Amino acid sequence: MKKLTKLTICLLAALSLAACSQKTGKSKQDSNSGAEDAMQFPVATSFAKTKKGGSIRVALETDTPFTGIFADELADSTTDATLSQFGSESLFDTDNSYNITDSGAATFSLDRQAKQITIKIKKGVKWSDGQQVVAKDVEYAYEVIANKATSSSHYTSSLQDVVGLKEYHDGKAKTISGIEMPDGENGRKVVIRFKQMHPGMLKTGNGYFWESALPYHYLKAIPFKKLRTCVEIRKRPLYFGPYKVQTIETGQKVVWTRNKYYWRGTPSLSKITISIISPKSVATAIKEKTYDIIEVVNSQWKQIKSTKDYKFVANIPLTYNYLGFKLGTWDKKTSSVKMNKNAKMANKSLRQAIGYAMNVTQIERKYTSGLTFRIKSLIPSQFGDYYDSKSKGYPYNPSKAKKLLDKAGYKIRSGEKYRRDPQGHKLVIHLAAMTGDSSQSKIISNYIKKWREIGLNVKLTTGHLLEFNTFYDMLFQDDSQIDMFIAGWTLNNEPSQNGIYGAGTPYNLERFATSTNTKLLEAMDSDAAFNLSYRIKTFKQWQRYMQEQAFVIPLTSSYKITAINKKLVNFSLEPAEMNNSHPLWYQVGYKK
Repeated sequence: MKKLTKLTICLLAALSLAACSQKTGKSKQDSNSGAEDAMQFPVATSFAKTKKGGSIRVALETDTPFTGIFADELADSTTDATLSQFGSESLFDTDNSYNITDSGAATFSLDRQAKQITIKIKKGVKWSDGQQVVAKDVEYAYEVIANKATSSSHYTSSLQDVVGLKEYHDGKAKTISGIEMPDGENGRKVVIRFKQMHPGMLKTGNGYFWESALPYHYLKAIPFKKLRTCVEIRKRPLYFGPYKVQTIETGQKVVWTRNKYYWRGTPSLSKITISIISPKSVATAIKEKTYDIIEVVNSQWKQIKSTKDYKFVANIPLTYNYLGFKLGTWDKKTSSVKMNKNAKMANKSLRQAIGYAMNVTQIERKYTSGLTFRIKSLIPSQFGDYYDSKSKGYPYNPSKAKKLLDKAGYKIRSGEKYRRDPQGHKLVIHLAAMTGDSSQSKIISNYIKKWREIGLNVKLTTGHLLEFNTFYDMLFQDDSQIDMFIAGWTLNNEPSQNGIYGAGTPYNLERFATSTNTKLLEAMDSDAAFNLSYRIKTFKQWQRYMQEQAFVIPLTSSYKITAINKKLVNFSLEPAEMNNSHPLWYQVGYKK
């Protein structure tokens, strides 16, 4: 879950992993037919004038009730981001290269020499209660993130580059000295000063400044420690986006209606209802046309590809699934990773062997027709020159896995089935993985089988797959029952990696921190990295280091196919037609 545009990082449930088989019995071309279909689909519906009015039903695919934290500064999951997308807007729009433009709710300027940015909120940008969004609302978002009482996971080492933010966090200052409001709290201008500038600051999702606001006038009387659970955030949130919350059925459904104060004008639709559906039921729901907008589960593509009355749009979003290894804990006192050199998974040969034992390509070709595919690096190819095309990742190679384990001292004693660690102790590795669609348990069972074939005794944490909220609660708490885990990220538009893998971010769920990793992460975002060739070189060095250390094994990325009622228009996944990584919902409607 990394999405720094507003949520800093969003966690991604791995819903599309599928069951395994070594032999598909089909040609390579047949096994990738889904990918061939997706490549033909547009990234947007047609654009046309819309009728004023009408309602739509949107599916939220999860097999667990949603948490429903309607404040990006406190929420962590992709689920909550999906729920809030109809009201939640970033201050900034972008072009198709994710560069910040002045067409959004605020304008933006950067002064590299002065080490500051200036944000000017446009007149008429109002919260859904009619109040103008003001400078204090921007500053207040930083206070919520940085105040220790909120326990926000978005307080990271990246944001600490804002002058005075760390002093505020540590209780040494009552205000954030680096955030200035030249026209006062009720003005519309904010100046933010930094300790140093970074090359990604001209793009959304860079992680070095927050890109949204919170309604200070609405929340100021609520103590920081109570914000996460207060009704103003859980039941009656305010947004300055096109829609406002009308009703919430806890954990199940949210109904959105027009924000009559929306600054871009009257939204086309009068009502949007988003409700949860189990991934197992998606194919049936598409066939029965239960929803107007629903994302296809890749392993179910063959079942629904011929369904009428829908248009399909597709893209490869900046998301990936990965295997992570627990190598330490999060130190709340220092707000940093504390790596444990004696952790069970500390031996990198063990981690590498586990990666080589996974038959990812064969699984995905058989069960998703190539819609989900193995990736070789933690930098997606969509990032162009930053991507190391020479990366090999961890292709299926059980022979190599066994040799790595043998050489590292993980031996199988005579008469035993599984390997012991180099000290001769019995080795049991606990894997945490989430529930998902009907194929999820099969794919996880297969991975466990493959690991056991190379002599590693792997068992599921708690003995079964974990529902989404429990899974991430255990990860963030560094539960001792987890040795390794399969999870996912939704990435930033800007490729900086400090917000996920830096020593000062709680989203470094592996708790991996070395001087080399820190040096490379800092170099890719340094002043020197304003030189593009230097930055590209650093990114490739980091990818090679990640490959060698294997504290995270890149697994899969996927095509995302969305089924849309054929009567709807103006739905687009082009970056310039999105805000906060979601479609511009005010323009989506029924064709006139």
